Amino acid sequence: MTGQPTNPPVSGHTAATPETSNPLARLDSIATPPGASIGRPAPDFEATAVVNKRFEQVRLREYRGRYVVLFFWPLDFTFVCPTEIVAFSDAVEAFAERDTVVLGVSVDSQYTHLAWQNTPRAEGGLDDVAFAMISDQTHSISRAYGVLLEDAGVALRGLFLIDREGVIRHMLINDLPLGRNVDEALRLVDALQFHEKHGEVCPADWRPGDPSIDAHPDRAKTFFRQWGKAA
Repeated sequence: MTGQPTNPPVSGHTAATPETSNPLARLDSIATPPGASIGRPAPDFEATAVVNKRFEQVRLREYRGRYVVLFFWPLDFTFVCPTEIVAFSDAVEAFAERDTVVLGVSVDSQYTHLAWQNTPRAEGGLDDVAFAMISDQTHSISRAYGVLLEDAGVALRGLFLIDREGVIRHMLINDLPLGRNVDEALRLVDALQFHEKHGEVCPADWRPGDPSIDAHPDRAKTFFRQWGKAA
């Protein structure tokens, strides 16, 4: 977020890398992902989370058979992060209508997550959050998904769409200053589910009800004839 020199430290954590710094200068500090790749099983994990302001154990494998949007943020009590978390929380019903679970992760403790939920939004807090806020104090989840900035000890803004078989179908990793678009996450869930149901592929900016493409050299011409006229 421009205009903010650093993320302030939270007790027990290293301060985040400045949000305005050059990302190329810290590429070497990003952990090599051992398993977070498109078309591969999502790395499983079990961790403590805040769910409805209670501490619970969350296991990714227990969501097999449903879609999962798993997203990471750098640190609690910062700047871009509450706007993203509240946006995802407000959209939980829309995801649920698509049989999709939202899970959020940061390197903070469950106690810090709870304290943040108990802080009013007008003061940079969250109030109630409708999804599980997972604690990754050991950094093992962030490292497994390849979003951990090792030197800073915080995660980049990663987002992973996991299908019903537990396979990663979409991944997005933003640098610290760049907030994500929840509507785009919903659109990608729609596109994946449409493809699974109908077998056709989804062009740029596709939304439910828009033309799709039959991925065959001859049959695709039906789409491109209309697409070419609109260009």
